Amino acid sequence: MKEILKHGKTKGHALQWFLSKKIEEKAEYDAFCVFDSDNIVDQNFIKNMNKKLCQGEEVVQGYRDIKNPTDSWISSGYAIFYWMMNRFYHLARYNLGLSPLINGTGFMVKFDVIKPNGWQTYTLTEDIEFSLQRIIAGKKLGWATDAICYDEQPVGFKQSWSQRSRWTVGHIQCMERYTKDLANSVKDKKTLVTLDGFLYIVGSIPMFIITLLLLLVNAALYMGDLMTRADLIQSYIMYFVPTFFLPIITGVIIMMLDKRPIKPMIKGLLFYPLFLGSWLVINFKCLFKRDTKWEKIEHVRDIKINEVI
Repeated sequence: MKEILKHGKTKGHALQWFLSKKIEEKAEYDAFCVFDSDNIVDQNFIKNMNKKLCQGEEVVQGYRDIKNPTDSWISSGYAIFYWMMNRFYHLARYNLGLSPLINGTGFMVKFDVIKPNGWQTYTLTEDIEFSLQRIIAGKKLGWATDAICYDEQPVGFKQSWSQRSRWTVGHIQCMERYTKDLANSVKDKKTLVTLDGFLYIVGSIPMFIITLLLLLVNAALYMGDLMTRADLIQSYIMYFVPTFFLPIITGVIIMMLDKRPIKPMIKGLLFYPLFLGSWLVINFKCLFKRDTKWEKIEHVRDIKINEVI
C-alpha cells in the first residue's frame, strides 16, 4: 500500500491529487465525470447523467461499451465480459434495488460526496474500492444504461495479462482492506445492499481458492480409490462446462438482446473459454506473486464516434 502511494502512479492517486485541488479552490461543481483519455463519449452522456443527478443519485456508472470488439480474440473477450457485466451485474442489481459498482471509466460522482474527505482510495482498483466504501456506508450506486462511453481494450495477450494481473492484485487488496468493514456493515445496517457487497468480495478470490481445493480433493479421492473414474469425470464436467462453455451461450444471448451482430464476434466467442481460463491462471499467479507496479496500457486505435454507433 505504501509503495503505491510513494510512486503515485495510480488513477486513484491522480484523482486524489486533482480533486483535493478543486476542494481547496472551493470549486462550485455539481458533479464530475471520469473518463480514460482514449474514451469516445456519446453526445448525450452528460445530459443523461444529469437526469440521474436531478433524480437524487450521487454516484452513477454509465454503460461501458467497447471501441474495438473485433480487433482480436483478446479484445473480443473483453467485449463479451463487459457486455455481460453491463446487463447481468450492473443493470440487474440496479433493477433489484441493490448496488452496481463503479467500473473504471464513464462514471459520475456528485461533488458534495467527496468534499468532506476528498478521494481516498489506496489500491490498484480505485473503482472497486470507492464502490465498496459507498456500500459500507449504506449507500447504493446508480446505473445509467443510456450514458454510454466507448473504451479501447488491449489486443495483445501480454498487455492483457499485465492489466488483468493489476486488477486481480487490486481486488485482493480490496478484499484484505474491506472484508471486515463490509461484514460489520452487514451486522450494523442489516440491508441487502451491504450483504450483497459482502458476498461480492468474498465470492471472488476466496471462492476461487475453495474451488481449487475441491478439485484437488476430488483428484486425491480418485487416486486413493475412494472415487470412481466416472464420478471424477462427472465432477470435473460439472465445473468446467458452466465455467468455460456456458458463457459462450450467455454471450450469444447478450448480443441478441442488445441487437449486436454475432457473425463478427464468432472468433471471440469460440476463444472466450481461453480468455476466461487465462484469467483463472492470472488469479492463481497473483495468490503467490503480487506485483503492485502500475504499467501503462498502450491505446493506439484511432476510432471515430461514427465507427462505433
